[in-house]
Amino acid sequence: MTARDGIRHFWAQLPFFLWLVVLWMLLWGQLTVLAAVSGVVVAIIVTNVFRLPAAELTGRVNFWWLTVAIITFLGQLIAGALQVAWQAVSPGVTTAGIVRSPLRIDDDLIMTHVAVAMSLVPGSTVIESDRRNRVLYMHVLGVRSAADVAAARATALKWEKLIVRAVGSREDVRIVMADAPMFAERRLGGGS
Repeated sequence: MTARDGIRHFWAQLPFFLWLVVLWMLLWGQLTVLAAVSGVVVAIIVTNVFRLPAAELTGRVNFWWLTVAIITFLGQLIAGALQVAWQAVSPGVTTAGIVRSPLRIDDDLIMTHVAVAMSLVPGSTVIESDRRNRVLYMHVLGVRSAADVAAARATALKWEKLIVRAVGSREDVRIVMADAPMFAERRLGGGS
């Protein structure tokens, strides 16, 4: 590593490092010199012992689609809360199911964003993600038929499409816009 690479690495790690120090001080509930110094020591240990691979970012943000994704999320949050509330007070048995949903994009960050969006909306939560095969397994309320399973899968793919359009690479956008039905059939393997 050259001196220039070292400086670049330092500046790239600085926000994470500072966040660890602040988090340490918040955990201790003290804004003292001792808490700050011990936070620096812990941050040095964490950043040097537990090195994580760098997340590959596309460097592309489409603010229009990011705004659409945020507004959609807020709308889904309200709709999901109302659906769960209705299921809680309506008579009868509430059903649920585990739904396997393959994604189209081979990007850990996109997969994580889709999983978080699905989990934060009431009525569904991601219980497992298969990184190698790009599959999310979701627990979904209100699953009574194959149509409900298909709707849950479609919701995951819609989230993937929105998130990719907001922060994905141009190649990823091309893939999700093509809607690749053959990919979905191949990945579904006929099971739910």
